[in-house]
Amino acid sequence: MIETWRWFGPRDITTIADVMQTGAQGIVSALHHLPDGAVWTPGEIARRQQEVRLTADGTPTGLEWLVVESLPVSEDIKRQTGDWKAHLAAYRQSLENLAAAGIETVCYNFMPVIDWTRTQLAWRVPHGGYCMRFDAVDFAAFDIHLLKRKGAQGDVSPEIAQAAGRRFAAMSEDDKHALAASVLAGLPGAADTLSLDSVQQHLDRYGNIDAARLRRHLFDFLEVVVTTAERLGMRLCCHPDDPPFPLMGLPRIVSTEGDYRALLDHIESPANGMTLCSGALGARPDNDLSAIMRNLGARVHFLHLRNVRLEGDAVGASFHECEHLEGNVDMVELIAAIVYEEARRRREGRRDHSIPMRPDHGQDILDDIGRGAQPGYPLIGRLKGLAELRGVHRAVERLRTAPA
Repeated sequence: MIETWRWFGPRDITTIADVMQTGAQGIVSALHHLPDGAVWTPGEIARRQQEVRLTADGTPTGLEWLVVESLPVSEDIKRQTGDWKAHLAAYRQSLENLAAAGIETVCYNFMPVIDWTRTQLAWRVPHGGYCMRFDAVDFAAFDIHLLKRKGAQGDVSPEIAQAAGRRFAAMSEDDKHALAASVLAGLPGAADTLSLDSVQQHLDRYGNIDAARLRRHLFDFLEVVVTTAERLGMRLCCHPDDPPFPLMGLPRIVSTEGDYRALLDHIESPANGMTLCSGALGARPDNDLSAIMRNLGARVHFLHLRNVRLEGDAVGASFHECEHLEGNVDMVELIAAIVYEEARRRREGRRDHSIPMRPDHGQDILDDIGRGAQPGYPLIGRLKGLAELRGVHRAVERLRTAPA
């Protein structure tokens, strides 16, 4: 695996000089300040590459921008409304400009309206640190009583709806504000911010789009951009839904191995691939991450390694983000499947035999607490995760090559 580190640019409180000390070999970044649907120009791309290559005092870092996360797909493209054809043309031009700059791997997602969703961004864990959490009852309280979405109560079980009512009645105004802020946090560093009113407006625009239609729109998008990416020698990799089940009445179409099979089978091209996010997919009890890697590994172009602890057995149950080697994902088994796939690629002579990986998210621990990093992206918590993942990876590789 190629160890990478997600960096949000000069406004990230983790500096590029800090990243140098993690041992990461490359950077995952994006031009978050540009609106969705805009062309990423050669000048903007070169500026970010220079920010990666040099520290604030001009010291060379030895790092390169290896993976784009994300080149966003606009809501107009997902709905096929408004300026969606112009946005498609801009997306293709951005791919051209990224390829000209030497960047080959582009992560994207097709989640409507909100990127990732949590109800608590700093939930205290027993050791005194903090993590992100999705609480099914809190989310129902948000959806039914704060957003007041039509049909929200019918989307959850009677038990969850009743519990949400009791919990909402006990909330202070500060509690309600904190819950709304957490749910609407969206992507850290994103150009746009959301309010309850703007979310409802977005939901209204998706009123007649079900899962089948949204999947058709995804396939239409791929039919246009994969041709460009293949010609440029690029790898597109779709990130799974986070969490991987429907929210706020919106369809989710990249949540299971079956969803990915449909996506990958639609266009048989090395340019049409997947981002295997163990934390996002791991939030469903029916997803077997190691099996997904074994079955679809040839098309995995990017890895997000993190872990979650499920707090129930049903799809849609509460979960929280735990330490990288704990939780419901067997990280050792998953890394073993990754090592096997990389060895298979080397035997085939594939140039992309080493898959970029980043330690995804992390708990706020020690000096992370109170630093104000983007939710899920503390320095020390992620560094701890990277060290653990690095140790497992090297041990698995050593054992695989050891004499019998």
